Amino acid sequence: MQAGKPVLYSYFRSSCSWRVRIALALKKIDYDTFPVHLIKDGGQQFSEEFQTLNPMSQVPALKIDGVTLTQSNIAVLKKVGQETQLTWAQSVIGSGFRALEQVLQSTAGKYCVGNEISMADLCLVPQVANAERFKVDLSPYPIINRINKTLLTMEAFQVSHPSRQPDTPPELRA
Repeated sequence: MQAGKPVLYSYFRSSCSWRVRIALALKKIDYDTFPVHLIKDGGQQFSEEFQTLNPMSQVPALKIDGVTLTQSNIAVLKKVGQETQLTWAQSVIGSGFRALEQVLQSTAGKYCVGNEISMADLCLVPQVANAERFKVDLSPYPIINRINKTLLTMEAFQVSHPSRQPDTPPELRA
């Protein structure tokens, strides 16, 4: 397998894709984006080409050194940059993925403590954005609102925002 720039198959509004973009930005990993529109053409994730890459027909899919990681398993992304990309990708494929719920349980309560970003933080911002998009009243949750506001001041959360992605429609761009 040849080492190269990672490719993220993503949809601008996908909260799962956003989590991966945040993690890649936090690790300062340069990557290319390949947009997969979830509505256009009946859903491009159902195309034969994309199903070859990810038979589950879901975004995100992250291709690193010829290995494709699917879903937004944050535990996997935590290892990015700690070892050679190929080594950690191969070990992940060999050992299987942990459930996101287990990751969240193990990091509960670590919301944006000092300079440490927890796995829960990576999930919080996209979910708050979805709640706001669908006009959910978040005023009963001041701690969540405070954490979200703090995280959104960080560069990694700003550059990964759906309004700043290559496939964002012009009317939704920041």
